[in-house]
Amino acid sequence: MDRTRDGSGLKARIELIDLARGAALAAMAVYHFTWDLEFFSYVQAGTTAAGGWKFFARSIASSFLFLVGVSLFLAHGHGVRWPGFWRRLAMIGGAAAAISLATWIAVPKAFIFFGILHQIALASLIGLLFLRLPWMLNLAAAVAVIAAPHFLRSAFFDHPAWWWLGLSTANPRSNDYVPVFPWFGAVLAGIAAAGLARRSGLLPRLAALPAPSSARPLMLAGRHSLAFYLVHQPLLIAGIWLFSQAIPASPESPEEAVGRSCQASCTPVRDIAFCTRYCGCVLDALRREDLLDEVVAGSGDVSLGDRIEEVTGMCMAEAEGAIDEGGRE
Repeated sequence: MDRTRDGSGLKARIELIDLARGAALAAMAVYHFTWDLEFFSYVQAGTTAAGGWKFFARSIASSFLFLVGVSLFLAHGHGVRWPGFWRRLAMIGGAAAAISLATWIAVPKAFIFFGILHQIALASLIGLLFLRLPWMLNLAAAVAVIAAPHFLRSAFFDHPAWWWLGLSTANPRSNDYVPVFPWFGAVLAGIAAAGLARRSGLLPRLAALPAPSSARPLMLAGRHSLAFYLVHQPLLIAGIWLFSQAIPASPESPEEAVGRSCQASCTPVRDIAFCTRYCGCVLDALRREDLLDEVVAGSGDVSLGDRIEEVTGMCMAEAEGAIDEGGRE
């Protein structure tokens, strides 16, 4: 609950935080809608995994987790209200488990084992340890958590049991991967910001500012963020699927189909620079040998499978070598 105490000692809800959370949810829906269009081949493959769209996605996740930290401080900064805390944690944890199960059934090779809801659940627990610390110390901790993947990555963390930390040498494949490092840093930054706001007397002033009446739909979404998160993507997918039955996407060329498949399998695991080199190499090799049509047709020929394995292995080494020569990206 995004509440603070005003000068009379009464609790007052900060409507602007509801509005900020609703805006983050709306931005998330825009990103997911574009991702769904890409999935149904209405948008070029790899669009949402690169450039401005990639930055957009990270900004949305960062802002949402920042607000988690702010809300955690406002709700429990004066003392943890355990009944409400456990109730909220059970709801988020249950929703995270349901998403893991649903995606494991639908896309077992890229299921969501530690997405944003898993992060929020764990961050809510760990964040309690930071609520009473000075805001400057929390800000320093946020910087350290965000920087950690640049210094602490190790093959020791490559075992799946440690993937939730985010310190493995390569990111595991998942449709939503939000590990502790660096993403808990955004939560800590939110706790630090809320602590500074309380210390400076800003919270009562924020509580006194009403949100514009035109923003009520966003505020409503912000107050019921978990329900919005769980419902919006199934509705978007269902809507686009229905549209595709009436107006199907233009058929892909063999090159587009192979490129999309390659990017889809690569981007959850490696960064866009690597995947661009790797998939470009694969396409060039298959094009030179006039194998694109056979790959798309999926003939199941053993010799074709062996050749594809050779090509992907060669291109993997070539892409790795190019990154090593230019410095790891």
